[in-house]
Amino acid sequence: MTRATLLPDPSPRERAHTIISVDDHLIEPADLFEGRIPAALADRAPRIETDAAGNQAWHFDGGIYPNIGLNAVAGRPKDEWSMEPARYDEMRRGCWDPRARIADMDRAGIWATLCFPSLVAGFAGTVFARCSDPEVGLACVRAWNDWHHEVWCAPSRERIMALQIPWLSDPGLASAEVVRNAERGFRAVSFLENPVHLGLPSVHTRHWDPFLAACEETGTVVCLHTGSSGWSPVVSPEAPVEQLTTMFPANAAVTAAEWLWAGIPLRFPRLRVALSEGGIGWVPMLLDRLDYIADHSGTAAAGSGARAWRGATMRPSEALRHHFWFCTIDDPSTLPLIDRIGTDHVMAEVDYPHADSSWPDTQTILGDRLSGLADDVVEAVTWANAAALFGLDVDTDAVAEWRAEVPCSTS
Repeated sequence: MTRATLLPDPSPRERAHTIISVDDHLIEPADLFEGRIPAALADRAPRIETDAAGNQAWHFDGGIYPNIGLNAVAGRPKDEWSMEPARYDEMRRGCWDPRARIADMDRAGIWATLCFPSLVAGFAGTVFARCSDPEVGLACVRAWNDWHHEVWCAPSRERIMALQIPWLSDPGLASAEVVRNAERGFRAVSFLENPVHLGLPSVHTRHWDPFLAACEETGTVVCLHTGSSGWSPVVSPEAPVEQLTTMFPANAAVTAAEWLWAGIPLRFPRLRVALSEGGIGWVPMLLDRLDYIADHSGTAAAGSGARAWRGATMRPSEALRHHFWFCTIDDPSTLPLIDRIGTDHVMAEVDYPHADSSWPDTQTILGDRLSGLADDVVEAVTWANAAALFGLDVDTDAVAEWRAEVPCSTS
């Protein structure tokens, strides 16, 4: 019995802009792991089970991972949004079917997408890394990546960019996987904002250097998605979910400061890092603060962070603007400061199918937010910066034809 309302397909929106979204999500289909786990381990792979009440959830290694409703509300009436688990038949097919996803991208006027995992994997493969049997956990990471390559990206590898999850339990093995996946077209890896929050060595150590070196060598973009480490600046147990999502930009600010003062841009000068779903409002503040602290660190009393940057060819604030990329979904107060942030380092996100998503009105919303900027800056933010970062060779003639297909009406 259907327990949710799925609204009719929205009418196609006018494609006034070419849009590449660098932060969307997918809901793993129930058959993802079938045939992709070694036979000896197959009975321990994640599986979807339906209980007596009709609720569906992933079961894995003694844990239960439901598809939380707010993670897949695209095409649902807002008064039905909730944290309750959602069945597949209560979601738009575009949540878990790549061909339907492209159809939903077409409806909203989105040319290309980068899609992160959901709860059964964790944004950076954390669920699999915590598996009681590392052999099973590693098999699940490889199966997820194989499915992403073989199925999720298959309809169009130019419109659905390949994103891998890493094996967090062994940086050496993780580096080998990065190389293997880069060879078959993966453009990015979803890594932890701050591993220390999950009891792993911090980025201030050299523990992760083999992994980061492989990303640098292969040109794999390291995506640090808000919430990937399971940490939030929200401190009150009574805090509502709205407070949690309000503070997403604080995660990104903390993460950027952590990675900068760990000296990662100094050790890996060609590494590129994208802060996913963190917004841009905090960037000017952090740039100012980095400069102030760098100028006010004493010589003899300077901490290890300041000592690491002494004699470097750039300041920490310059490294933030050079090595890090940022994405915006709704930052109207900060977009006028885009020159300070770096016009070539800000990208667009849609966040389909989450509650934050601008779908299906992305074209209108993004166009409104960018309306005060120069045409070349708008083009940079909507697609060109993302294409350059992720190595996407955009056929502008094909995109022009695609944009012309939709009637100039949003009714």
